[in-house]
Amino acid sequence: MKYFTLEKTKENIAVITIDCPDGKVNKVSSGFLDEVAAIIDDIKNDKSVAGMVITSAKEDNFVVGADIDEVKGMQTAEEAVVYISKGHAILNELEKMKIPVIACIHGNCLGGGLELALVCNYRMAVDSPQTVLGFPEVQLGLLPAAGGTQRLPALIGLTTALPMMLTARTLRARQAKRAGLIDELIPPYGLKQTGIKKALELAKSGLPARKRKRSFVNFLLESNPLGRKIVFAQARKMITRQTYGCYPAPYAIIDAVECGYKKGREAGLKKEIELFGKLVVSPQSKSLTNLFLSMSDLKKNPQKHLARHVGKLAVVGTGLMGQGIAAVSTSVCDTILMKDVNLDAAAAGMKEIWKSLEKRTKAGAMLHFDRDVQYNKLVACDDYALFVNTDLVIEAVFEELEIKKRVLADVEAATGEWTIFASNTSAIPIKNIAAGCKRPQNVIGMHYFSPVPRMPLLEIITTEQTADWVTATALDLGIAQGKTCIVVKDGPGFYTTRILAPLLNETILLLEEGAIPNELDRAMRRFGYPVGPATLIDEVGIDVGAHVYEQLGPMFSKRGITASQGLKKLLAQGYKGKKNKKGIYNYDLKKKKGQKMPDENVYDILGGNPRRKFDEELIQQRISLMMINEALICLEEGIISCPRDGDVGAVFGLGFPPFQGGPFRYIDNTGAAKVLVTMESLEKQYGQRFRPARILGDFVKSGKKIYSGK
Repeated sequence: MKYFTLEKTKENIAVITIDCPDGKVNKVSSGFLDEVAAIIDDIKNDKSVAGMVITSAKEDNFVVGADIDEVKGMQTAEEAVVYISKGHAILNELEKMKIPVIACIHGNCLGGGLELALVCNYRMAVDSPQTVLGFPEVQLGLLPAAGGTQRLPALIGLTTALPMMLTARTLRARQAKRAGLIDELIPPYGLKQTGIKKALELAKSGLPARKRKRSFVNFLLESNPLGRKIVFAQARKMITRQTYGCYPAPYAIIDAVECGYKKGREAGLKKEIELFGKLVVSPQSKSLTNLFLSMSDLKKNPQKHLARHVGKLAVVGTGLMGQGIAAVSTSVCDTILMKDVNLDAAAAGMKEIWKSLEKRTKAGAMLHFDRDVQYNKLVACDDYALFVNTDLVIEAVFEELEIKKRVLADVEAATGEWTIFASNTSAIPIKNIAAGCKRPQNVIGMHYFSPVPRMPLLEIITTEQTADWVTATALDLGIAQGKTCIVVKDGPGFYTTRILAPLLNETILLLEEGAIPNELDRAMRRFGYPVGPATLIDEVGIDVGAHVYEQLGPMFSKRGITASQGLKKLLAQGYKGKKNKKGIYNYDLKKKKGQKMPDENVYDILGGNPRRKFDEELIQQRISLMMINEALICLEEGIISCPRDGDVGAVFGLGFPPFQGGPFRYIDNTGAAKVLVTMESLEKQYGQRFRPARILGDFVKSGKKIYSGK
């Protein structure tokens, strides 16, 4: 067999070990399913087998889910239905086995892996931070389709299971035990032997009775049709409120679960299969799947052979950004210097990292021992004396060119020829920071996004002088920190800040023309952005936005694009956004009908035009196409090397609608010709800033798509 080994112990326990070839993880595929079916037949025909144990040969995973490449290749709903129906039939047979079936879980048990575990009679898991269970399918625009929507609620209850599936929430081993998903926690050693022992025990004594603990409220909600109706209605309202109906998968999950409760498990399983077929071929799932595969590609360093190990890291500036950069490095580097103007400031940064480590420890995400080891890698300092032999220095100081140049000069004076200097700047060109330095080949940009531990993207910026080994090392560190990294060329705003600036500028222009902030936010949320642009300006900070325009203004002026002075005017009046409760919205006023109230003084500062209603589609076109067109120009100029990087950067750095797949997927899905016509129409009406990128016209003339070339 290719995917499994099967052995029978002297006690007549069949032990199935999953070990998919050609990879570090076990994935469910057609070949995987065929072998499972053959094993089940063999065991059913062997009357001497008293029990079955399923385990994994991989170091850190049980089964991580379906083979995404195989799912992506399905072109029709019928093809998807045939595939998933096979999985249903096999798992149903496994569930009907007359002997006890034990799942021995360690590491990731996700998607199809959890559905495999759910049909087992007994689930034991290693009590370790690496053991994680969940259904991530909704992130790919899919639903748990091998019985998960029926078996999970039946096992742990509707009010626990539904949020897991709708939000892709994962449970660690102890959480899963408390929820009733896991029957027994065991130490990390002797997993297979413990499983064999449990199979023998259950073969003699029979399966233990399960009693799920439920609160009185949960009992009322789950045990009668009226209560369940309330749960399903509230779930749909929540999804609509959060996503404005842009994603079909969460609704499909609710429909499948509800069908099972109303019409029984068999009907629920059929509904699950039907909905899976529709979702697989949906444009939303295709876009989300492409994004997932792009992220997977970017987890590999094509120049790893050039990378140097970063054992000693220094972070200059221990504010929010510096803390975050140090925090994501504690599991990667051997020593992390935290340098600030004084030791109290550095110690304050270390204290925040301790809080984060302690929080993760209490949540079961790490062991106490690992918490202490990682924290003890941090060293506070207030000068550069300890910087000798530092491999990489990341500055996270104020966004002012002269300060950054001074830090670089100090670092070069304290370090040697192999020390890399990385600037965490969002807009200042790296070549300007490196101007006049001793080792420009060692200077690079590493633009992290706030909050660093949560934001997945890292934008690495190279100048014409940056050495290849420096780029490779920065990329290697970023990947080790758990980031999805894109490497872009230097220039004002690089890629992400550069394409964000026109979007924010168009938002201010619309406000100057009389638009209502709430309506702008609502229109763009319906387009798919997780945060509306008016809210985004307040959250990013009006002061930050004004600074970005100062950096990028000359570049846009050369193209005949005049930036609004709105942010500068607001800043002059003391408006900084949410941080000082003075922004486009008034944060001292109570919300009305769940909506923030605009600060009407802003209207006067931005020109005093009376408020008026704009067509929603026009708002969406003006704001989104400013970002999309700038992304095209970045591709044309070589700021990004390929559309994939542009899409990943826009989605994971700036919140471009994931179901749209990114600016370039959006053009492919909408049609380049249609986008071009819209841009030309907007240019006639609003001026040169809407002039389409030359490359867009090239795609229309060639008739090719950006990705496929067809």
